[in-house]
Amino acid sequence: MRGTLSGAETEFVPETRIGFWFLGTPTWTEHVLKVALNDLERLIPQRKSSYPTLLDAGCGQGNSFRPLIEHFLPRRLIGVDAEVKCLRPAEIKALQETVPIELRHGDLATLDLADASVDLVFCHQTFHHLARQEMALGHLYRVLKPGGLLLFAESTRAYIHSWIIRLLFRHPMEVQRSADDYLKMIRDQGFVIGAENVSLPYLWWSRADLGAREWFGFGVPVEREETLINLVAVKPE
Repeated sequence: MRGTLSGAETEFVPETRIGFWFLGTPTWTEHVLKVALNDLERLIPQRKSSYPTLLDAGCGQGNSFRPLIEHFLPRRLIGVDAEVKCLRPAEIKALQETVPIELRHGDLATLDLADASVDLVFCHQTFHHLARQEMALGHLYRVLKPGGLLLFAESTRAYIHSWIIRLLFRHPMEVQRSADDYLKMIRDQGFVIGAENVSLPYLWWSRADLGAREWFGFGVPVEREETLINLVAVKPE
């Protein structure tokens, strides 16, 4: 197995100490990452048995590598992240896999991969850290093969602007988007997204009250601003 590391210019808002710690915990992997991945997988149109080249866009500490290999059976996996301290534990995880994993340090807005070289992009909880979202999305579109998939899972402005996230984490607040804003940005880039390819989970941890309203028997509000969006977008043939 190969675990190589290369560098590039970055422009992003780094995570806090508590954020870095949390993103390395089993809680994050089991209750956030894997839950999103399972939701995204059911949204895939015309699911293939294997996606040979897979890009993990914002791979963090590498906790996604094993689930992605199990779900999509890639022959090559590329992980990109803007934080060097995330890529150090990711490199250790990469060395534990039999699938070749190449790690790159850099901003997705300056992604240095060949055009039409990737079958599937997994982009989980990455965009709310990026200062240049449109540029990053343009590169993800560029590197995907025609017919390739973007699996996109993101927290919306309502969640990122909530008190608990402001207290514990750090993000570029001026670029945060609603679920509708993310849908529009991705469609405007040229991706195709059907209504059946979108999910708007309202998970307890994404709410300002951490699910207290529902726990006390008041139910989930029907009228609300969505806190999460999961979608599968297709690059046209």
